Amino acid sequence: MLTAPSELLIRNQHLFQDKQLLLLNHEADRCAEQLASGCRSVTALALDFNHHQQLRGIPANVTAEFGHQLQDVNAKFDTVVIYYPKAKPLLQYLLTLAAFHLRPEGELIVVGENKGGIRSFNKLQSSFFSQPLKLDNARHCLLFSAICHAQPKSLDINAFVSRYTLTLGDSQVTICNMVGVFSEKQLDQGTELLLQHLTPLSGRVLDFGCGAGVIAVALLQHQPELALECVDINAMALLSCTLTLAANGMNAKVYPSDGLAQTNGQFNAIISNPPFHDGLMSTTDIATRFVQDSRQQLARNGVWQIVANRHLPYGDAIENAFGNVNVVAENNRYKVYQNKI
Repeated sequence: MLTAPSELLIRNQHLFQDKQLLLLNHEADRCAEQLASGCRSVTALALDFNHHQQLRGIPANVTAEFGHQLQDVNAKFDTVVIYYPKAKPLLQYLLTLAAFHLRPEGELIVVGENKGGIRSFNKLQSSFFSQPLKLDNARHCLLFSAICHAQPKSLDINAFVSRYTLTLGDSQVTICNMVGVFSEKQLDQGTELLLQHLTPLSGRVLDFGCGAGVIAVALLQHQPELALECVDINAMALLSCTLTLAANGMNAKVYPSDGLAQTNGQFNAIISNPPFHDGLMSTTDIATRFVQDSRQQLARNGVWQIVANRHLPYGDAIENAFGNVNVVAENNRYKVYQNKI
């Protein structure tokens, strides 16, 4: 099943006939495969690992990649499609990436749902692109086109990183946030409450939904001996976490995982400020599955600790998985749950 933006692309498939096409930030469907029937080639770059996994068993003229940029940094395309991002600060990065990979006078196509903010795209002012033109309006989505008149000489990641200093205990750490990553310029209150009530850990520890790496550096600052693994589904978050660890001279294994599916073996602790959004929808499905899977991958005497908005119904999932619900801290917005086996 195609998402609504992908349906609008298929409706305008003639735009891509015989083109070398790049899809950026594509959604959780196989639109790339359908578009490939009329294209010379399709390259699909997913920023969400789950979306990347949808393109298994793709035809020979489709290349599927996951990450914040293409493996071939010199690749050029006739047309680039951007799926309008939920996180608005990410748009400028995607536009720069598109301009970098477009041939001169190549075409940019931007598609997105009306409720996602794309209505304002026709007001875009860009040094790389012409003024956008609306091409189509259907499925509660809009489709815009613009022509690439200039390309950036390089793709400078540092231009899209914000850095701030965070005091943890008696020392300071540097947090690096790529655009579009949660809590971009300051420590969010939920993570702050979690850090205030962390218990000493040992052995192999998983930071689930690592984001910019705040929890990771907090753990390693106090216990550098931990064998820490950091997973996230979002490419920009994984890059942020990697940059944060490097900025503080710390080391951890950082890799993509859809839930816990790409992790292996048992952990002595699993720590998280878990995500609860999928696209434009707020959902606890991701976190509920995470609770269930966590119980299976905790070693004997393992520690499981998360922070969550207090209005989210985690209690039943936690009780079903662990047999009880243990709240170690809370305020008017958040609860910190901690269970041991």
